[in-house]
Amino acid sequence: MPTPHTSSVADRPPTLTRAWAPDLDPDRLYALLKLRVEVFVVEQAWFHPELDGYDLLPRTRHFWVERQGAVIGTVRLVEGTEDGARVYSLGHLCTRRSDRGHGHTTRLLQAALADVGEAPCRIDSPSYLVEMYTRHGFVQSGEERLDNGVPLVPLLRNQR
Repeated sequence: MPTPHTSSVADRPPTLTRAWAPDLDPDRLYALLKLRVEVFVVEQAWFHPELDGYDLLPRTRHFWVERQGAVIGTVRLVEGTEDGARVYSLGHLCTRRSDRGHGHTTRLLQAALADVGEAPCRIDSPSYLVEMYTRHGFVQSGEERLDNGVPLVPLLRNQR
């Protein structure tokens, strides 16, 4: 007979994980890419090259939230250099539709920004999400532009 303190696996909060691109196994990478395609290409009808060559770079980090082995949210952080200094690019932040509204996006964003620290970080945000990013220290760094019909706003955090 279970005690009142016993919980099932389904009751556990989703797990947040971070991995460098070279450390990802093919099944996990596939699950991350599959979610991004489901959200951006299928759900949002944003037809763009989702597989853009950055997912496997040695200095790319992937963060994801999963429940019972299923990926429910993800974000990608690409590390680069400009003038000898470290800079980051954040992107492909998404959560499965059925799991939105539970703070997963915020958890992912906070985890990625913890890795960024005080270095500059860029993201091209859909215009309707700019307010969310400004709550995390991003400011507009250029003019809005259309990308395959989607209005994107360039944002920067920790400007030099």
